[in-house]
Formats: sequence, C-alpha cells, structure tokens
Amino acid sequence: MGLLKRLTLSGIVLIGIPITQVTAGTNGNLLEPLPRDLEVTLALSALPPYLRAEASVYVLDPAKGYALERQGMNGFTCFVERTDFVREDYRNDLLIPECFDAEGTRTIIPVSFDVARLRAEGKLSPQEVKKEIVRRFQDGVYQSPARPGISYMLSPIQRLYGGPESKATRTMNMPHYMFYAPNLMSKDVGGGPIMGPYPYLVNPGPHAYIIVNVGEAEKAQINREERDLLKEVCSYRSDFCIDKGSRKEPGQ
Repeated sequence: MGLLKRLTLSGIVLIGIPITQVTAGTNGNLLEPLPRDLEVTLALSALPPYLRAEASVYVLDPAKGYALERQGMNGFTCFVERTDFVREDYRNDLLIPECFDAEGTRTIIPVSFDVARLRAEGKLSPQEVKKEIVRRFQDGVYQSPARPGISYMLSPIQRLYGGPESKATRTMNMPHYMFYAPNLMSKDVGGGPIMGPYPYLVNPGPHAYIIVNVGEAEKAQINREERDLLKEVCSYRSDFCIDKGSRKEPGQ
C-alpha cells in the first residue's frame, strides 16, 4: 500500500492515504446496493485485464448475501466486499474489489460470503458474527489454502479500514497482490511495516496474506486504463473523492 502519489482526474484527486475519515458506527444490517453494472465492473477491475473475460462474478443482494452473476471458466472469482467482520462493525462505506484464484475461491471466499449472509439475515450483531466466524474456524468449517495462491486487488480504488486497529475508513489508490501465507507471522518472512513500501504480512492466522504493491509505473498504467471507472465511482459516491482545491498533502 505504502505512500502513493496522487492521481488527478478532471479536478478529482485520489490518493493512497486518508482523503476522508469517517467515524465508525453501526449503520444497521442492510447495505446500500451498488448499481449492478458498476458492481460487476468494480469486481473485475481487481483482476489483470487478460483474466477478466473468463472469471466468475458475484454481486451482493443486501437482503440475502452474494449471488452468482456470471459463471466463469478460469477458476477466478471476483466480488466487491462490503463488510469486514474483524472490526465487529457494520458499515455502509466499505468498497473492496477483490478476485481469488481457485484455491482462494474454495477456502477463503466462503468466509466473506457467510459474513454477508449473516449480516443480511439480521439475527446477529457484529460482535456475534465475529464470534460465529471464529467458532467456525475452530471447528474446522473453514480451512486454510492447501497450496500457494493469489488474490488480485488491482482495482485503482478501494475504501477500507485505515489500519489493523483503525475503525475509520479511507479511500485509497493502492493496486496490490495478496499471496496466501496461512499461519505465518511477519517475522517468518521478514515482512516490512504494514502499508510500507516493502512486502508485508496482514491478517495473521489461517487466512494470512503477504501483500506486494504494484510498481509506480504499473499503478500509473492501471489508473490510465480505469479512468472511466474512477469517474463513475466518484459520481456514485462523492465521499470517495475530494476536490483538488480542498486537498492537503500528507503532513500539512
């Protein structure tokens, strides 16, 4: 993730550090649904272009959970995650496009989909959802990946929590790769600081990842190729963007 240069689009600026901070709070179980075409495009933007045509795509019905929108043939599955159960918090401002290979589809995606379904059912609080997910890990319902693999998160825009302990969200321009590293610790792989410029480990445990950011040249290319998507997202949710005139550089 690291410190990322700003991206300017027709007076709109996206940067890889917080551009809006939102106080955490429960917004209720139901999420605001995304426009279907935008959700599909966002989900697929997480993959390299050459993998998109044959990837499966799931979209979120806030009242039911994720449903198959398009069956793929290459083993990759894409969706836009809207809930992070770890923070024990229901929000309506998370937007995390991600795609998993076949092994991640088998072992990791079921957790995200179950969280979405449990949230939609409305029977459990965020705290209870986390306890239920932890219990399922302990009972062996969920498994670690059985082989090395990758989750692509190459979308030029993501809105997620600002750090391991943060309950504020931030919009970031941070295309990156996530390699499965189940039950490893940062010291095992010489991981750098979280959100730093070097590979680092997040989510230690059965679904841990080593994150590697794309290079600056690759990020610039992604931003150029996804200009229309960025404009559409900013038009849909203005709080994902800020006006150039009101932006401050880091440290100001």
